[in-house]
Amino acid sequence: MPFRLPDLGNRYTPQYFLAALGAGGIAVTFFLYLMFWIPHPGQTVPVFEDVASAYADGSWLLRGMIVLAYAGVAFFALLHIRLMVWNVRQFVAWRQTPAFAQLKSGNGESLLMTVPLALAMSVNVGFIAGLLFVPGLWSVVEYLFPLALVAFAGIGVYALSLIGAFLGRVLTAGGFDCARNNSFSQVMAAFTFAMVAVGLAAPASMSATPLTVAASYMASTFFLAAATLVGAVGIVLGFRSMLENGANDEAAPSLLVVIPFATVAGIALMRQAHGLHGQFDAHAGAADSFTLLTWLLAVQVLFGLLGLTVLRRQGYIGRFITGPAKSVGSYALVCPAVALSVLLQFYINKGLVGIDLIAKFSVAYWLVTALALALQALSIWLVFHLNSRHFSSPVSKATLAPAE
Repeated sequence: MPFRLPDLGNRYTPQYFLAALGAGGIAVTFFLYLMFWIPHPGQTVPVFEDVASAYADGSWLLRGMIVLAYAGVAFFALLHIRLMVWNVRQFVAWRQTPAFAQLKSGNGESLLMTVPLALAMSVNVGFIAGLLFVPGLWSVVEYLFPLALVAFAGIGVYALSLIGAFLGRVLTAGGFDCARNNSFSQVMAAFTFAMVAVGLAAPASMSATPLTVAASYMASTFFLAAATLVGAVGIVLGFRSMLENGANDEAAPSLLVVIPFATVAGIALMRQAHGLHGQFDAHAGAADSFTLLTWLLAVQVLFGLLGLTVLRRQGYIGRFITGPAKSVGSYALVCPAVALSVLLQFYINKGLVGIDLIAKFSVAYWLVTALALALQALSIWLVFHLNSRHFSSPVSKATLAPAE
C-alpha cells in the first residue's frame, strides 16, 4: 500500500468513503473464487476447514487459486480497513468545518449516505475474513447471526436518520435544486439501503434457526423496500434534470450506480429465497434463480450502456482518469466494475450451471467466467490508479467539490 493518506481538513468530502467501499468489494470478488470453485458441504459458504481440505487434496492449480484468493481477500480487506480508519478520522474532523454546514444545506447532503454504505461493507468484509481465517467459526455461527443483525440494523437506522434529516429539510423548508440534480447522486441512498439489506439477509441463507431466518427476512425486506422506493424517486428526478440540463460532468459516474444496486439487491433476494426454502418449505428452483439473475443482468447492461455513452460523450475518462484533472467522484466507477463481476459469477454458477445450460469447469464455463475476471482486474487497476492519483500528491480544493 505505497501511498500516504493526507490530512485534508475542510477539503475532505464523504465521497472518499467510496475508496474504502471499492477495496472491500474487491475482497468479496476474491472470496467468490472459494465460494464457487471449491466444495463446501453443510453450509452455503466456504469456511476455513473447507479450504484447508481442498488445499490438502487439490492439484497445484487448485492450491495456487486458493493462495491467490486468500492473498486477495487479505490485501484488500486490510486496504479497506486502512481507508475506513482514515475516512472516519477525516470525517469526524470535517464535521466541525464550514464545509460540512454548506453540504448539509444543499443537494449534496445525500452524499453522507456513503458513510453507512461503507460501514455496511466493513461488516461484510469482517464476516468473510472470519469465515476464511478463523478455524471453527462455523460451530458458533448461530450465536454470531443475531450480532450481525444488530450491527446491520444499527447501520440501517443511521442511514435512515441521515435520509430523514435530508428529506425532512427539503420537504418542509424546500431548497432542493432540481436543476443541479442532473445525475444519479440521489440514488446513492438506495444503494446504501440495499447494502444494508443484503447484510441483513445473510443469516436467512445460512442459519438453521427459524426465528433467526424470519428476523433476517423481515428486516432485510424493510430495507429492500426502502431501497426500491428511494431508488425509483432518485432515478426519475435525476433523469428529469439531465434531460433538461445535461448530465453533471463530475457526477457522471453516478449513472452507473444502478449496477451495484442491482447486484446487492439481487443477492439479498436470493438469500431470502434460500432461507424460506430451508426453513419454511418454500420452493424456489434453479430456473427461478436464472430468471431473477437474467433480469438483473439485463438491467445492469442497459444502465451500463447509458452511463458509458454519457461518459464517452463527455470525454470523462480522458479528463478525470487518464488526463490531468482529478475528481473524487471517479471512485464511483470502481463499484460498477466490482458489482458486475460479482453478479456474473452468480449468473454463471447459480444461473447457467444451475439450469444445466453449461457444465461447471467446462471450456464454455471458463470463457464466460473470463468476463467476470476481466471486470475484477479492471476494478483492481482502478483502485490502484485512483489511489495513486489522489493520495500521491496534494489534491486541490477544486477537485474535491462534491457533485450534486
